[in-house]
Amino acid sequence: MIGIIFLVVFLLLMTGIGIWGMRKTKTLGDFFLGGRTLGPWVSAVAYGTSYFSAVIFIGFAGTQGWQFGLNALWIALGNAVIGAGAAWLVLARRTRRITQNLDAMTMPEYLQERYGAKHLKPVAASIIFFFLLPYSASVFKGLGHLFEKVFGIPYDIALLVMIAFTGIYLILGGYFAIAITDFIQGIIMFAGAAVMVLVLSGQGGGYFEMIRKVAENYAVHVPPANQPSTLTVISLVFMTSFGTWGLPQMTQKFYAIKNEAVIPKAAIVTTVFALMIGFAAYSTGVFAHVFFDLTTVPRTAAGGINYDLIVPTLLTNHLPELLLALIMLLVLSASMSTLSSLVLVSSSSVAIDLYPSRSNIKTGKDNSVAMMRFLSGVFIIISYFISRFQISIIVYLMSLSWGAVSGSFAAPYILSLYSKKVTKAGAYAGLLTGLGVEIVLFFILGASRSPLTASIAIVVPFIVVPVVSLFTTPPDKELLDKAFEGVRRRNA
Repeated sequence: MIGIIFLVVFLLLMTGIGIWGMRKTKTLGDFFLGGRTLGPWVSAVAYGTSYFSAVIFIGFAGTQGWQFGLNALWIALGNAVIGAGAAWLVLARRTRRITQNLDAMTMPEYLQERYGAKHLKPVAASIIFFFLLPYSASVFKGLGHLFEKVFGIPYDIALLVMIAFTGIYLILGGYFAIAITDFIQGIIMFAGAAVMVLVLSGQGGGYFEMIRKVAENYAVHVPPANQPSTLTVISLVFMTSFGTWGLPQMTQKFYAIKNEAVIPKAAIVTTVFALMIGFAAYSTGVFAHVFFDLTTVPRTAAGGINYDLIVPTLLTNHLPELLLALIMLLVLSASMSTLSSLVLVSSSSVAIDLYPSRSNIKTGKDNSVAMMRFLSGVFIIISYFISRFQISIIVYLMSLSWGAVSGSFAAPYILSLYSKKVTKAGAYAGLLTGLGVEIVLFFILGASRSPLTASIAIVVPFIVVPVVSLFTTPPDKELLDKAFEGVRRRNA
């Protein structure tokens, strides 16, 4: 009952923020970037909440916590230091300045304007659509099953409720609503994560005593022959940390900041936030080695370990009802913030990148707001049907999404911020190489090796782009001067 009350209050608050955001949204720039007016705290927390979803708390933490033991904590450290803090310090300043110089609002639009490649935008937009939309649907699906288990709400109804409320505050308020709701959701996530770890570790004699017990039990639960290799650990840390540097839903946060002065503060806030959320999630998964043994750990009907049920079962068995309700809001907050960013970026791939009237600078952006709202609704509806009816090709797209998107964009995007020598041909080669390597290796190595596959897909284009650029037509000097105006002087 307490959980239902918390849920109703939470959803009503999100709806109210959506209505407030609608009043502040007049142009497409407002809807997609919040008018580039967001301060350090809101920007930083929006980045952090988009980073973490229910996947990390429910499936990922349980799987990696049990299989990796204490090595899972390296993922949390990498996410905070590389995926959060370093991303802000390395990418944010130049991204904000160059995208503003080029009047670009999306990753496809930025790549087109930066390289002077008119066909690059539809190619990039198509990759975003085909791989981020199924990913957003998978998060909806996870939420539906979570609500079915915890609140006793039938899956179909839970799915409709989540999609409806996400659609309301996103369609009405756009990025203004997303940023403010992310901030509120971030506070819930931070507080819930801290309390969760304190309560669980307190039941085992304190955090460091729990870590000691995990180290002892891990070797018993997972024999050395079954423990992941060092390469597996490194590739997973790399994929989930550096891989975010090429994801459009993450880099969009840099476009929207108020000014460059907020970046150092935002970097600190994001790092602290990511440390708390990451270590709380993975510590909970690791603690499974204390709360369970080989006879009590959740198992499937076939007798194998059911990794997706490890954390939910642990929390249900060891947290009081009031705290469990708070943790459910934590998971819901993490998922809804990620979902709203995914849907916004996916719908922008059509509304901004492929919508014809967008070419009229004076009127196109304003006229596109209605189209952006409409397509956000359409994409949410599509997400519902993908979540409701799991089609085999969609499942593959979900598994491929992270490596395919980051592999496609990381090298052309990051190198474009720091080098004037990268050519249009180099950008095309990097984008297509990253996508191709991910797809080919995914089917050769299998889904179980997806972290390694994604890592290779991200790294290879950083070799391909410079090599191809050496032997192809140099970029237009006038275009480069426009893009880098004030950038080197400010960063000198």
